[in-house]
This record gives sequence, C-alpha cells and structure tokens, in this order.
Amino acid sequence: MKTKTSVLLAGSLFLALAGLAPAQAAIDEGAAQALAKKNDCFKCHAIDKTKKGPSYKSIAAKYKGKSEGEEKAIKNITTGPKVKLDDGTEEEHKIIDTKDPKELKNLAQWILSR
Repeated sequence: MKTKTSVLLAGSLFLALAGLAPAQAAIDEGAAQALAKKNDCFKCHAIDKTKKGPSYKSIAAKYKGKSEGEEKAIKNITTGPKVKLDDGTEEEHKIIDTKDPKELKNLAQWILSR
C-alpha cells in the first residue's frame, strides 16, 4: 500500500512540476508587424505575394524544417547583405533599426511562421 501511495505521489509531483516548465514564448504578431512596418519591410515584402523581395510565405517555406532558418533570418535583417532581386539586380538589404535580441527573434519567428 505504501508503494502504491509513493508511486502515486511521485507521479502527481512530476505532473505538477511539468506544468511549471517554461513554455516556448508565443510570437507577438502585433509587435513583429509593427517593427516590420516601422522599418519599411512591407515596401519590398508581402506576406503572401512577391514584390521587390520574396513573400514571407516563400521565405518560411524555404526554411521549413531547417534549424538554421531563424539564425539566417536574423543575420539577414541585422547585417545588410547584398540580396538578389527577382529582376536580377542586387542591393543591400535594409538593416532593422533595433538591437534588442528579443525583438529580432520575434520578427524572425513571425516571418518564418507565415
């Protein structure tokens, strides 16, 4: 009887503590869209259609299931690399006007979640 009670208590404690584990933070869509708008991202990108740059849906599809997607997205929006446009021209990607790692991660995750 003591063994059953101990196992039951241990199992209950495990489930209770599992509920306290930090969940992955949800994407703040409003903040991501506001940052994108503030930095004129929608001048070249749209969510579901190609403009001067690729759609966010096509960017998300390119990195779907790949662990480096977030890292590459953040690098692209913080370092201003040369990007090739659909018309064959190249230009430097605009650098996002924030140094806050949480804002950058949120924006990258939002783009990749499209």
